[in-house]
Amino acid sequence: MEDKKLALLIDSDNVSYKYLNGIFDELSNYGTVTYRRIYGDFTSQANAKWSEKLLEKSIIPIQQFSNTHGKNATDSALIIDAMDLLYTSNVDGFCIVSSDSDFTRLASRLRESGKTVIGMGESKTPASFRSACTVFTELENLLQNGNNAGVLTKEAIEEDIINIITQNENKGKQTGSGEIGSRLQNKYPDFDVRTFGYSQLSKFLESIQGIVVKKENNAITVSLMEESNNDPVISDLIEIVRRRGTKGIGLAPLGLEIRRRHRNFNVKLYGYSQLYKFIDSIPELEVKGGNANRKVTLKKN
Repeated sequence: MEDKKLALLIDSDNVSYKYLNGIFDELSNYGTVTYRRIYGDFTSQANAKWSEKLLEKSIIPIQQFSNTHGKNATDSALIIDAMDLLYTSNVDGFCIVSSDSDFTRLASRLRESGKTVIGMGESKTPASFRSACTVFTELENLLQNGNNAGVLTKEAIEEDIINIITQNENKGKQTGSGEIGSRLQNKYPDFDVRTFGYSQLSKFLESIQGIVVKKENNAITVSLMEESNNDPVISDLIEIVRRRGTKGIGLAPLGLEIRRRHRNFNVKLYGYSQLYKFIDSIPELEVKGGNANRKVTLKKN
């Protein structure tokens, strides 16, 4: 994977701080975030939470006093900096984080100059800004996977590796160990497999349940393990539900029980983002009800 240098420019007037981890998590798929800037009035109460988060990600705040210059001062400062970076730096792409259509022309101009333009905004973002970007991601979609971004634990690393493989397999691409190492380094600058007791990334990959590591000559590729009728997780799910009889079992207690039996269980290894969708794919089982009231029963013949 080509490791692109990216400039991240955030409009704090139109984006909540709660998306920050998800933003960096998503950008690790594209390259290294070289420039990190956020624009707004950080003396206002509305941006107090942003101020607390900036140090965590080494983001430079560009102060604009809203009580003097008004909202457009933030937009203007971001646009000016983007054009300066376009002409004076060697960045390969820009990430503009805003739900405001005011950056439509900027996105078009950067794209016309041959730069990758990654747009991120909430679902309310106008179509004009979305279509001006090379790729656009709704921030709400990043919340589920981005809450733990930046936390260097073995579980978090394994989750990221599974996500990388899943993304590539959805696009029909193979995943090499080199790409995994590069993308993990983009997300976690302090990532080192020795932290977890391994001398090589390949050995770390081999320790992850549910993925297959293939070595051919000097190339190492990884893939998700194919689902099998003999899969002990699936067998146990069916057995647990069967023991509960016709009344079935709630989705939450079933999830707790299967994770107690299989501590490394991860629903994403089966190509699903939510447990109930995975269980509903098992021919012998069916999920009834909605949200908090979901129950799992044996499917009637």
